[in-house]
Formats: sequence, C-alpha cells, structure tokens
Amino acid sequence: MKSKESSTASSRRNFIKSTAIATAGISIIPRHVLGGPGFIAPSDKLVVAGIGVGGKGESDIASFAKSGKADIAFLCDVDDRRAANSRKRFPKAKYYKDYREMLDKEAKNIDAVSVSTPDHTHAVAAMAAMELGKHVYVQKPLTHDIYEARKLTEAAKKYKVVTQMGNQGSSGDGVRQLREWYDAGLIGDVSEVYVWTDRPVWPQGIPWPDNATEIPKELDWDLWLGTAPKKNYVGGLVPFNWRGWWDYGTGALGDMGCHLVEPPYRVLNLGYPKNVQCSVGSVYVDEFKRGYFPDSCPPSSHVTMTFPKTDKTEGEVKMHWMDGGIQPTRPEELGPNETFGDGGNGALFIGSKGKMMCGTYGVNPQLLPLSKTEQANVAQTIERVPGGAEGHYAQWVEAAIAGYGNMEVSSPFEIAGPLTETLLIANLAIRGTDIQEQKTRDNGETYMTYPGRNIEMIWDAENMRVTNLEEANKFVKREYSPGWSLT
Repeated sequence: MKSKESSTASSRRNFIKSTAIATAGISIIPRHVLGGPGFIAPSDKLVVAGIGVGGKGESDIASFAKSGKADIAFLCDVDDRRAANSRKRFPKAKYYKDYREMLDKEAKNIDAVSVSTPDHTHAVAAMAAMELGKHVYVQKPLTHDIYEARKLTEAAKKYKVVTQMGNQGSSGDGVRQLREWYDAGLIGDVSEVYVWTDRPVWPQGIPWPDNATEIPKELDWDLWLGTAPKKNYVGGLVPFNWRGWWDYGTGALGDMGCHLVEPPYRVLNLGYPKNVQCSVGSVYVDEFKRGYFPDSCPPSSHVTMTFPKTDKTEGEVKMHWMDGGIQPTRPEELGPNETFGDGGNGALFIGSKGKMMCGTYGVNPQLLPLSKTEQANVAQTIERVPGGAEGHYAQWVEAAIAGYGNMEVSSPFEIAGPLTETLLIANLAIRGTDIQEQKTRDNGETYMTYPGRNIEMIWDAENMRVTNLEEANKFVKREYSPGWSLT
C-alpha cells in the first residue's frame, strides 16, 4: 500500500542530505545514523525467525521467502515431524524447539518473527518478540483471550514494531471493492449483516478422552502445552483437532472469523460490540440426556452482536455469526441456482437500498441481484495491495524493512486487535451457554440448571468485562500454567 511519510522520516532524510553535502568524501552512512537502533537498511534482507513452522507456519515462511526480501534464518517447532519440510527447504536455518531459548540466544541476529502456533501460544510468543523490538507477523486469531489481544495491541505501539495478523483477505481486492461500493451509496445504509461458515470440520461437543496415549518421540508435549493446563497426551489432538478444545483453540470463530468478519468490520468501520446474544447446538449422550462438555466448543452456534453507530452507519448494526453449517435465509434477489457466498461460507450485507455479499477472505464481491455487479460503475478510490491476498506477506516484509511508521500494512494490531477481541467476545457468549447455575426448589432441594440456554451478555469494552454474567469474566483472561507469563 501507499507509504506514509512521518515527520521523523522526513527529518531523517534532510539530515542525511545535509550530512552527505558536508562530507562529500563519505559514501557509507552507518546504520545507527540512518534510523537509530534496530533500523534495517533498505539494501538488507529481513532476517526472519519462524515459531511454528509446520502446516500454516510452513506456508507462511515460504511466502516471506518468496518475496525475495526475507532471509529465513531461524526455525522453531516443538514437533520435529511438523518442522521437517521447513528444515529441508531452509537447510541453513538454525533449528530450536523452545522459542524462548531461540530468542534468548539469537535476539541480536533476528529482525522479525512469524508466529504460527496453536492459538493458546500466540500471545506469549509474540509478546516475547516485541519486547525485544522484533517486528511480528502472527497467524489468526491474533490471540486466545481478550486480555491478550488488548495487551498485544498496546505493545505494538509501545515497542514501535511493524505488526501484521495472518488474515490475508485484508490485503485482497474484494474487501476494497466492497468498501468502494458501500461508500458510493449503492446499497444505502447497512443495519444488519450475516456471516456464516461450515466450520467446524474437526470434532467438537465431545468429552475429553479418558485414556492417555504414548507421546510421539518427536513431540515435546510439555512445550506444546505451554500456557495451557497440564494434561496427559491424547491421540488425534495434534496437529489439527486442538481447535475444538477451549484450552488450546477458539473454535469456528477463531478459525474463520478473522477471514469472514473482516469485510463487514472494515466496510462499516465497526468497533467493539455492546451486547451479544447466543444459542448453541445441543449434543446428546443418549435419547434423554444432553451432554455437558464445557471443555469442548459446541458443534454449532448462532451469535448476534450489536455494534454502536459508526461514522459509516446511520444507527446500530446487528451482526449474525452462524457456524456448524447454519446459514441465513437466502436473499430473494439471489437466483435458485446461484451460489450464496462461496457455498459453505460468506458474508451478506443488508442495506436500505440493496444488498451485497462475498465469500471467504472477501473474494468474489457481488451486488444483488448479480446483474447489478456488472452494471456498477464506481471509481476506484482505495489503493490495491500488489498481489492482493498473496501480497499480504511481502507487504509486511517491506514494511518491516522500511521501519515502524514508514509504510502501511493491511492488518496491523491496531486493527487486528479489536477485530480479534470482537470474535473472542462472541466466544464469551458461546462459553456462557455452558455456565451452570444452582437453583432451589420449593422443598429446599438444590439442583443445577441445564446449560445451553439462549443468553445475552452486556459488554463493557473499556474495562473488558461482562456486566451481567460475572462468571463469564473468568474467560476474559486465562491463568497460565506455572512458568509462563505474558510479560
């Protein structure tokens, strides 16, 4: 995206120009003169360390390298099996299992860090890097907890590092096209949005397995658990199905929310919701009894978040999140054989003059009926990111080389943090459906209510707390396992 020149950058160039004139015989300007401690000269490559280098982490660091401006010099993973491909691709990179050891020993040799671990480790790894002045790229969702998201957002500003969350669609053309259509008034004022996904595609709403299994020799199970409570290793959890367990993952919202909520969040300039309503799908252990598995995310949910009026809306906005295959009613403007969103996922904007929709990452934006899309004639007012969603990686690399404050990125923590918080607030409501309450019958006998009721939570964003369901506040900030901390 277009770079922004700060007064500091302007002063720096003026200083360099004056110095060069005064010392015509000097052709090399020291790094510390160019930009202070930590400044990376434009001729240098960004030295990147990857934390979590299998799966998505593998493709992340490969994409940084593809930019041609990043040197993947350090790799870290708790599972040698997952790290194998990256170690083969970058044979000169030094390998570690514990990111804390890597940062302690190699801090002076690292410019930037990419974090692509399970959700429960994102915040501690990213914060450790930022405290050392390292630029950070963190996979979505930014954090596991609301408190963590707020602290990382504050830390990015405090330590003056370039940050980016791994929601590639924020760099795509689709989100920008939707913004231009909306700003041009093509669908009028939006007061309601529907967002849906076919996730989870991993087990949820199930009990934790009773029997421990043997830990694979390549996996450091204690390091994998990290901030989470100590538990026996169970088969099938690593490398993917951890997403369905609250100790490690954030469910369907964490997996897809940053990709699907990004378009309405950016188009309407939304902030924090003021209240959240939720109902979840039931799980039955037999014909008569509902299963109660509070450690596991539910198989499906419908969350409605109400956002205050913004500078892009005339009033409040209601956003409906649906997962587990639940979808909104097809708009009447959509033909019977036309795809709704991208099929399994999508976002639908309901405006006072019309409707528009898109698929995952904001791709394939469409006005409804679809014939209006080709007829739309709106000038491009928002600069595109070279390479679109794929350019998301190169954008961060170039911004980190340019230095803090000298170049925009699509999903800096100042935007990614509040977006992630919004999704985690919705998760608070989902978890709130599992909060049991003790009741007393007329005869004095006590009993526990069944979870799963339809609930509403009132959210105090400034103080990060639920004001009408105190027990839900324990999920705002986790207690880490001994030996782990955020700062």
